[in-house]
Amino acid sequence: MIRVAIANQKGGVGKTTTAINIATAMAATGWKTLLIDLDPQGNASTGIGVHAADRLRSTYDILVDQASLADCVMPTRIPGLDLVPATVDLSGAEVELVSVESRTDRLRNALARETAYDICFIDCPPSLGLLTLNAMTAADTLLVPLQCEFFALEGLSQLLKTVELVQQRFNSDLGIIGVALTMFDRRNRLTDQVAEDVRSCLGNLVFDATIPRNVRLSEAPSHGLPALIYDHACAGSRAYMALARELIVRLPEQRKAA
Repeated sequence: MIRVAIANQKGGVGKTTTAINIATAMAATGWKTLLIDLDPQGNASTGIGVHAADRLRSTYDILVDQASLADCVMPTRIPGLDLVPATVDLSGAEVELVSVESRTDRLRNALARETAYDICFIDCPPSLGLLTLNAMTAADTLLVPLQCEFFALEGLSQLLKTVELVQQRFNSDLGIIGVALTMFDRRNRLTDQVAEDVRSCLGNLVFDATIPRNVRLSEAPSHGLPALIYDHACAGSRAYMALARELIVRLPEQRKAA
């Protein structure tokens, strides 16, 4: 199972939207996919149609109580896509784990023996705390959504420093599979300038596909659906399908699904 953490310490950059739709796109192309909601807000769980009352077990149980992954996974209405939901309890997990030995390894240990899935996406909270550290320690690689705005590169620089620290202390194999430019607006010259700056700085690490500002992307979560199902023909859905195609090419060839 390939483990991809979707992370950026800056909020509002499209992490959860990316997690929901890239997971749906991968499932649609035949990959047996798991989505782990590691954000206490639980937006990935809500956006994929799982109501709070139906989340009997969650990522909190995995991190704090060391519950098995199998006990916490639940199916979604999207064929080929399962979910480990988040609940509000997760907001207290960082405090509860502070004094726990190997507190950064809880998620990695839970995923270590999992073989039922081809790929796992981990939706991280908008911070670089203990929850995100668990995700980075457990992940093979990172997918970084980056909003096309003035402060984008500054935030990315901080994230890259954190990745270096994680590589040195917790997970030497952690890589970055790519940076996805989100909230792209071609009518705004600043958007083009930021995109140019990011590409000149990071080169081929930046995906060719860009995720546009799109009303249908914003509407979909309120219906409990990924945009790819809510409106598969909208610009946002087409962009995420293009991103998924690029992601598949970048994933290690020998670990691709049949």
